[in-house]
Amino acid sequence: MDIEDLARRVMDGERRALARAITLVESSREDHRAQATTLGKRIAGCGRQALRLGLSGTPGVGKSTFIEAFGLMLVEQGLKVAVLAVDPSSARSGGSILGDKTRMEELSRKREAFIRPSPSQSQLGGVARRTREVVTLCEAAGYDVVLIETVGVGQSETMVADMSDLFLLLLAPAGGDELQGVKRGIMEIADMILINKADGELKPVANRTCADYAGALRLLRKRPEDPEDFPKAMTVSAVAGNGLEVAWDEMNTLADWRRENGYWDARRANQARKWFEEEVRMGLLARLSNSSEMRSQMDRLGIRVAGGELAPAAAAHEMLSLLSGDT
Repeated sequence: MDIEDLARRVMDGERRALARAITLVESSREDHRAQATTLGKRIAGCGRQALRLGLSGTPGVGKSTFIEAFGLMLVEQGLKVAVLAVDPSSARSGGSILGDKTRMEELSRKREAFIRPSPSQSQLGGVARRTREVVTLCEAAGYDVVLIETVGVGQSETMVADMSDLFLLLLAPAGGDELQGVKRGIMEIADMILINKADGELKPVANRTCADYAGALRLLRKRPEDPEDFPKAMTVSAVAGNGLEVAWDEMNTLADWRRENGYWDARRANQARKWFEEEVRMGLLARLSNSSEMRSQMDRLGIRVAGGELAPAAAAHEMLSLLSGDT
């Protein structure tokens, strides 16, 4: 594969080249990883930045419907939109349905939009391991907004916040009272909470839910990277299109404020540092798995743990001692 040619075509905005580059980046083959690293170095100096929006929410809240309606609105405003939809992988078979693109039928037909489903594989945190690299590819290809849809919502589904400029939490009406809102750890990292399905008979319920979460947000500790009135809760309707433009205006207001006050660059720098450390950790685990000697030691200790001869913590300590050469 000619990496120089592929990089040039990606930066020229060729959709086929972008898709091919993402496939290369997501591959776990050793030769592909080397080529992906070269590709990453080649596009690193292009200097393009997109607004990275992370989106999480409970299953059935309407994330795909919201993304399609929101994406269509952005396209109508002359923006190019990339959607990275991460699907959960089966713990048994390792497979994923990857069906989010079929839910965004109208948006997927737009030349200004690019939708890429990816399996989460064994990665925790709601995103795939290579999602951050895919985001940089989309930026290099000239997309103005990159939407990262996570597999779900929960205490661990927060890694998307470490690769996005703004983190949006999508909730359904009647999603809990004010106290329940405070309990959710994910509330502490959300920049905006959007109560979806605020239409028809659910509109009054959505307004009450929005008020509950707005009250919960006021009880949280103020973050230095937020201006007044942020984070905030708003109501939207992906089906009717209500509130989408207002939400977009608020996103731009927050992004502009962070740029002007130095938080934008600092946030991206911290994110890059975190993902460097994460890549080192994952690389060390991969080396451990690929070493036949280390796998043999793991199996030996695992059998003793399963048989009740050795406590898990003691076995882990012994394994770490072997890795560090203390024994």
